[in-house]
Amino acid sequence: MPVYEFQCKCGHITEELVRMDTQTIECPKCHQQAKKIISACSFELKGGGWYADGYASSKK
Repeated sequence: MPVYEFQCKCGHITEELVRMDTQTIECPKCHQQAKKIISACSFELKGGGWYADGYASSKK
């Protein structure tokens, strides 16, 4: 199960390990309904790395 971020009307943002189809949870702070939000991804590929070392296409 993936970790998603949820935001409540009170402004509190929390992360929860939930099923993919979960759209709302109970806010742990105020116990109202918190909706799933889209969060920024921190994954980045930099430099030569694995792609240049072994998986890049030989066509140029």
